[in-house]
Amino acid sequence: MEDGRGIQYLYQNSGRLVNSARITGGITDEEELMLLRSVEGFKKLVHSIGVSAETEDPAEDVLFRFQMYGKKDIYGGGTQLELALKGNGVEKRIYLSDIVWREDDCVPGQIKVIMERAGQPAKLNVRFYLNDGFEAPETMAEDEIDCSSGEYRSMIADSLTALGDTERLKRVIADARRGREVTIAYIGGSVTQGAGAAPLHTKCYAGQSYRLFKERYGNGDNVRLIKAGVGGTPSELGMIRFERDVLRDGTENPDMVIIEFAVNDGGDETQGDCYESLIRKALKLPCKPAVILLFSVFADDENLQERMIPVGRHYNLPMVSIKDAVTKQFYKKSKEGRVLTKNQFFYDIYHPSNVGHMIMADCLGYLWEQAGLQAGTAEEKDRTERLAQAPPLIGNTFEQVRLLDCRDSYDKAAIDPGGFTGTDHILQCVEMDDSLEPVAQFPYNWHYNGADTIKTCFEMEITCRALVLIFKDTGETDASRAEIYVDGRHVRTADPFVNGWVHCNPMIILNEMTGARHMVRIEPERGKKCTILGFGYVE
Repeated sequence: MEDGRGIQYLYQNSGRLVNSARITGGITDEEELMLLRSVEGFKKLVHSIGVSAETEDPAEDVLFRFQMYGKKDIYGGGTQLELALKGNGVEKRIYLSDIVWREDDCVPGQIKVIMERAGQPAKLNVRFYLNDGFEAPETMAEDEIDCSSGEYRSMIADSLTALGDTERLKRVIADARRGREVTIAYIGGSVTQGAGAAPLHTKCYAGQSYRLFKERYGNGDNVRLIKAGVGGTPSELGMIRFERDVLRDGTENPDMVIIEFAVNDGGDETQGDCYESLIRKALKLPCKPAVILLFSVFADDENLQERMIPVGRHYNLPMVSIKDAVTKQFYKKSKEGRVLTKNQFFYDIYHPSNVGHMIMADCLGYLWEQAGLQAGTAEEKDRTERLAQAPPLIGNTFEQVRLLDCRDSYDKAAIDPGGFTGTDHILQCVEMDDSLEPVAQFPYNWHYNGADTIKTCFEMEITCRALVLIFKDTGETDASRAEIYVDGRHVRTADPFVNGWVHCNPMIILNEMTGARHMVRIEPERGKKCTILGFGYVE
């Protein structure tokens, strides 16, 4: 926070609270689980909330807030349950009967924990005490994870989906050992951003694996980190961000690129074309980085690796599956031979805990270890280059996609912003690299503030064969839907309420075989706000 305090968000909406009740609380009663999906049900089920916090300084002030999301005003309309604590581990209670509830209450939304100092570790314990007539099973104690055990090592080994062509990877390891400066880059969604890890910048899998590589292979301080994860976004946006967030507009030449979109690409409109385009974009860089595909997993054991593995095999890439490593552990009937539980691995329904991030880092470390043991052959030395030039498996439509915004112009685009003359500063922010400082995404945007003007719509004449609109999602009540027209034909509606939070949303509005001149018009509702974050274009 700007005043130096630290804040941690624990999101409870979109099934997260229900998932926690299943995994952490062992709840199997479907009636009870259903009650957790609404504020009215929550009030019926829960009598009081017990909260305790443990910090390095037991006298430190900790503020706990449980925010309900509103029906009409998502972030401002709901009740906030607040409790002032000390970091001494002593539990205090919020009694729901004492709360003055708001009419706009809809669903349990998010927990905020505010501490005096940013970046410090803390342990939060939240218990729901149930009303009469409801019961919860006793929770079983979990064994501490033994990272030195043979069972742990075997679990980590299960993550190795394919070694692939290790020539580039071995070169990176050798360069690091010789003292040459080596840069490891990570691009993905919220798991790569570090969601679920605390402190995020040091406990995320990217930070942990980067340090593992540095300690194991580095020579001095010659290993550098680029972390470019953006929560809730697919490779459809990642391919557009690549030059800006990984290559830093041409100033960086990564030696290794780790791509993690296995739990984000359900929203990829192209069903893999964008993902493969991103892979080819990385493989063809002049610096010839080692490209690794990483498949994280949701708490429902699902990811998209079945679609992605064939792409990795097509280019003979190293691949690591967290799903293959951990899901077998979750269903072992006995503690005998079990390394960890699902509750230990996951922070919420979507993201790993500190333990989960550590396991992800160790899985990457195992890949590096195995690659270093492989003997090279003369054939390998140009195999990756040959494969990168081969025809795509799914598609490479967006291999040459570039970003167009208010800063990064395109000489074949003529823009009349109409009413979109402002700049939106309320943007999705993410922590980049090894910093906790939030970085605003797409700050060079076009913003319509809702005021009536002679011409509200945004118009652009552009020469291209494919075009992706990036617009701002939000839960704000005064946000506008926007109608998208290409060459006078209505093609899409940009709806900022689909996700319900401040978020970057890509949408393909044009995809043709050859380039041509097109007229694009984006028409918001008068009196409501609308933000165009940018475009991805292919000439």
